[in-house]
Amino acid sequence: MAPLLFGLEEEVFITEPERPTLQSLYYLARLLWRDPADYYTHTACNFTRGKDLRFGLMSGIEISTGTFAEIPDLLADLERRRRELAAVCSGLIVPVGHLFDQEEPTNICGMHVHISGFPDRDRAYRNLVYFLPLLALLVINSPVAGNRYYGQSYRWAEAFAIGPLREDRRYRFQDLIKSKRLGTLEIRVFDPVWDLARIRILLECIQAILLADVDYPGDIKFYNSLRLKVARDGYIEELRSVYRDLTRLLPVPEDLFRRTPADTIKELWLQEGTLATYAALDNAYRNGVLKPRPLPPGKVSWPLMLAGFCGYYLPRMPYNIKKVWSEW
Repeated sequence: MAPLLFGLEEEVFITEPERPTLQSLYYLARLLWRDPADYYTHTACNFTRGKDLRFGLMSGIEISTGTFAEIPDLLADLERRRRELAAVCSGLIVPVGHLFDQEEPTNICGMHVHISGFPDRDRAYRNLVYFLPLLALLVINSPVAGNRYYGQSYRWAEAFAIGPLREDRRYRFQDLIKSKRLGTLEIRVFDPVWDLARIRILLECIQAILLADVDYPGDIKFYNSLRLKVARDGYIEELRSVYRDLTRLLPVPEDLFRRTPADTIKELWLQEGTLATYAALDNAYRNGVLKPRPLPPGKVSWPLMLAGFCGYYLPRMPYNIKKVWSEW
């Protein structure tokens, strides 16, 4: 049997110091020209839409890994790309699903996991649907919106680019899709998180679920009835039986679902405020330490924005057009 193959797309905000700016394109340009053959297809930029434009055009940026059969190899690739992004970026790298100061459904960042290589795609889909509300809690990380505590994930509940599951698995804006462009199963529900250990456990859980010779009752209607409850309240009673089924495949501590990254960030935000929390997230992303640190010196520069537009956005425009066309 062919091995399962994994790839991961990680979106993060770069704030200067509290909001993203078009200077993010300059950092992507530096990354691109560091290794054009790699980063031409393994980076991306996102922009806000509609009424959210009044708060600013720039949203998050993306780095993506290669495709790997071994989870440690994927994590090593992700860690390397994080280091390379940090080396070219003077802004704060903020791995959260949604920024804290406004409510902006189009200004969001996610972590998408792509999987291929399973022999039975229908069973793989159903089994992922069954476990997905539980798995999301391992990395759920979007607790604040509009300067108020929202719950576990504003992004999961409110974002435009994901949503309830549909019968049409190719429809793009839902939590789990069959990717038209890549032919993979793409899990879109996850928030970005600084903690590589949690990402490792998440991938190991997905691997165990897809390799299990078991049919789980993954039902779209039941999943859709849970998603907003879990996005608000976290580890609800309906997930306890799902957790028990998961532990039959892989021993995962229940505390990882009871206490989420969103809980940690909420507490830090209440104690330290928004900017200090962003600085702590930047520190965790760069150095693995979730503690506020002195803000790096820096300022927004229109020449750097222009350099980013000319050095990153324009050269990648043909690829972006091709990518968008293939995804729709």
